[in-house]
Amino acid sequence: MKTVSILGSTGSIGVQTLDVLASQPEIFRAGWLTTNARIDLLEQQVQRFQPFGVAIADENSYHEFKHSTSFKGKILCGVEGVCEAASDRRADVLMSSLVGFSGVLPTFAAIEQGITVALANKETLVSAGAVITNAAKAHNVRLLAVDSEHSAILQCMVGETPDEVEKLIITASGGPFRECSTEMLSTVTPAQALKHPNWAMGNKITIDSATLMNKGFEVVEAYWLFGIGLERIEVVVHPQSIIHSMVQFVDGSVKAQMGLPDMKIPIAYALNFPHRMSLDASLVPRLNLTELPQLTFCAPDVERFPCLRLAYEAIQQSGTAPAILNAANEIAVHAFLQGQLRFTDIPRLIEHCLQQLPHKAEPTLADIVAIDNEARMLAKTYSKAMKS
Repeated sequence: MKTVSILGSTGSIGVQTLDVLASQPEIFRAGWLTTNARIDLLEQQVQRFQPFGVAIADENSYHEFKHSTSFKGKILCGVEGVCEAASDRRADVLMSSLVGFSGVLPTFAAIEQGITVALANKETLVSAGAVITNAAKAHNVRLLAVDSEHSAILQCMVGETPDEVEKLIITASGGPFRECSTEMLSTVTPAQALKHPNWAMGNKITIDSATLMNKGFEVVEAYWLFGIGLERIEVVVHPQSIIHSMVQFVDGSVKAQMGLPDMKIPIAYALNFPHRMSLDASLVPRLNLTELPQLTFCAPDVERFPCLRLAYEAIQQSGTAPAILNAANEIAVHAFLQGQLRFTDIPRLIEHCLQQLPHKAEPTLADIVAIDNEARMLAKTYSKAMKS
């Protein structure tokens, strides 16, 4: 049996990870489950999967759950509790699927205990790429990509060596506004932005996809996961989301990984790497090539979607710049969803923070936590100024 702990078990990736575990009960069992505050769904999960224990980040939700649940396992509270759950060495794999910066500390805690990490929280590498990858090397921990794009690259790299790679090609759907003018983008509502054309995801990542910041984060993540220079990582808009990413090799050949948009495929691949697991067609629908629409590709427009440009610039500056990028983006997205900023204000706020805050070249984890807090404070202040 392989034991899998899940950070963010009540989120989209966490729920689908449990679906995969349930489909192979002879192979997998649940270790720890964590949530921020969705204790109603957590209650259903613990009754079904009987994990070692649970960790609830929100203190009020922790007390409510502890008072109402019949679950007999261990119940932990706060960031410290989530880190304790993540670092339990009884787990063979940690599925790191928290949203935003909240994934950094528990993922680091798991790495320090030598636990394999299936990484679905791209912000961990965006904010703390050098710290996380150095820790993984020091503790001989494998970081396995779960994002569909990075899983696709990982699958294309099997049997190949890094020195044979000419470039990585990360595909992007382009989001719901890829054909909108700048003027139209300024009037976009949160409800419109939350309607992704191909993928069903959480609110934050859906907005990131609409601004192309998600694609910028994926460039940063690919840089750290695969050790490929930034100049050799290309983004291509592919509206149909059938090809999840490609690798071009030094002989001119290109490998592509294809499939219907379904996160259970990369989840299962990461949990059972380097082997594939049998997933029933009722769980994962099959791709029928004869029914496919035309597959098209074009370059992204960084003038209309400057978040992608900002991500490239942040990783080029390195140090704490990507952490500032991530923190400012989280605040900007939240403000947009609350109706406090326009869609086109998101990159303006992020760029302001990148320009105003000092960058430290070789930060420690403590430095990254500190600049994350500082960037959030500045972003909140500037957001209020932009609104007024």
